[in-house]
Amino acid sequence: MKNQDSILIFGSSGQIGKSLIRKFTKNNYKVIAVTRSIHQKGYQIKTQSNYGYLELEEINSFNEQNISRLMEKASICINLIGILFEKKKNQFELIHSSLPSLLSKLALKNSIQQFIHLSALGIESAIDSNYAMSKLDGEQKVRKNFPNSIILKPSIVYSVDDNFTTNFMSLLNILPVMPLYYGGRTKFTPIHVSDLTNIIFETVKKKIVGETIECVGPQVITFKEIILKILKSINKKRLLIPIPFILAKLNAKLFELMPKPLLTMDQLRLLKYDNIISKKYKTNFDIKMEANKKFDDEINRYSYNWTSGGQFSKKKIGKLN
Repeated sequence: MKNQDSILIFGSSGQIGKSLIRKFTKNNYKVIAVTRSIHQKGYQIKTQSNYGYLELEEINSFNEQNISRLMEKASICINLIGILFEKKKNQFELIHSSLPSLLSKLALKNSIQQFIHLSALGIESAIDSNYAMSKLDGEQKVRKNFPNSIILKPSIVYSVDDNFTTNFMSLLNILPVMPLYYGGRTKFTPIHVSDLTNIIFETVKKKIVGETIECVGPQVITFKEIILKILKSINKKRLLIPIPFILAKLNAKLFELMPKPLLTMDQLRLLKYDNIISKKYKTNFDIKMEANKKFDDEINRYSYNWTSGGQFSKKKIGKLN
């Protein structure tokens, strides 16, 4: 039987999923969090919720029967599942296109009131990126299968749990030189995870349907400016060198050999394109959903982990005093 205040979340163990669990359970929504491994992710997910408002479900196979069984319990479904790089061929297509297509079809079949799909900002122009094209194809299939779906297109989402700022903090700690791809001119509108969480929460609370919303923070920042802000925050100085594309390709191919690549060839291609509003859709600001957290202020809250001395660094002590 459906619970009108029950929310089914696919992709619950990531930074956005954990933040949503905190937000929704704190506001008396029941959350059904789907994970592929309760043993690995379960404890971490449980610590995010108010007692009694979280149900954990493990799915090893995303087939119609398993998904429909879960959708029968919920009135709202949120799909956060996504990957940044492919470990196997066609993973982008499977996870960003085929899975959202299946979820949206079953959401309509199981009378889900709100189906919210998380896509990405700035993908329309990036025709040479497999990541971008798979995300765009997923959007189109979701809209076709569930016409009243809500598609959210965030810029880079950052927090202490991200794979963006924290990776660069680690990288800048050890590298004496930082290459600037495309001269560091690519523009971004980073949004803090708590601001994006509030947008999703308000979307549910206000029962918004049928919208595509670009979710952005309050600042437009270039890649070079992001690196400089991170360096300032971790109190490091590094040489920033613009490099030609042929060297950038070599750099990406070397990074791809790592278990968790800091940069892939596909991401290098994607980095050519600005990650800012397209003016084709409404933004969170257009619908009166503010995102006011500034990049500098927020990374300063956790960057001390990458400074000399860590939490006992002068920078941290100065803040406490």
